[in-house]
Amino acid sequence: MGFPVSLRVDDAHVGAEAADAVFAWLREVDARFSPFRADSEVRRLDRGELARGDVSADLDEVLALCEEYRLATGGAFDVRLPGRGLDPCAVVKGWSVQRAAGLLRAAGAERFVLNAGGDVVASGGPWRVGVRHPEHADKLCTVAELTDGAIATSARYERGDHIVDGRTGRPATGLLSLSVVASSLTVADTVATAAFAMGAEGVDWAASRAGCEVFAVDAERRVLRTPGFPVAGAEARAA
Repeated sequence: MGFPVSLRVDDAHVGAEAADAVFAWLREVDARFSPFRADSEVRRLDRGELARGDVSADLDEVLALCEEYRLATGGAFDVRLPGRGLDPCAVVKGWSVQRAAGLLRAAGAERFVLNAGGDVVASGGPWRVGVRHPEHADKLCTVAELTDGAIATSARYERGDHIVDGRTGRPATGLLSLSVVASSLTVADTVATAAFAMGAEGVDWAASRAGCEVFAVDAERRVLRTPGFPVAGAEARAA
């Protein structure tokens, strides 16, 4: 899906087949939902070869989430931007990795961390997850501590101004970085992307979402953090 995936499982009784199942699932997701593969289900729907009522239950679920967040953001988050094809990747990534975590739990894993391009699902912690500084690749701007949950970050440092505000059709530039901690990566990743698309107003919007904690750096380089964001170590004690 265009990003590296790493997995660590600390349960000795969980065999390599559990990891194999995770990566097989993610390869399946890429084949079915990639907007860059001509034969994917997403592309076939976009070309009109499939009707909405004929798509798989998985794609129907993803599209329903896309619409939920489009409405919740007043159109800032939109997977059908003018001049572009259908691109539900902003939902598919977190949704698919969270489903992969479910496969691990079904195999008996209790302590693991699954990292997909910097977005993380953690179980049986505490685990510490660094959040990259939005302007210095060799530095962190915070470290989150997770026991059972997920963290996702949307930013401009890897792919430039790739997140577009659907209300204006222009790149979202009000924030440098925004991280969301939630109980699932489906929520954390989608909320982070949707909030980033909204710009500076997205910080309060993300913070208002049930079960979400936020750490953000805005375009003026101000740090904004909700009180419940699980900052690790001495920084958390001092806050």
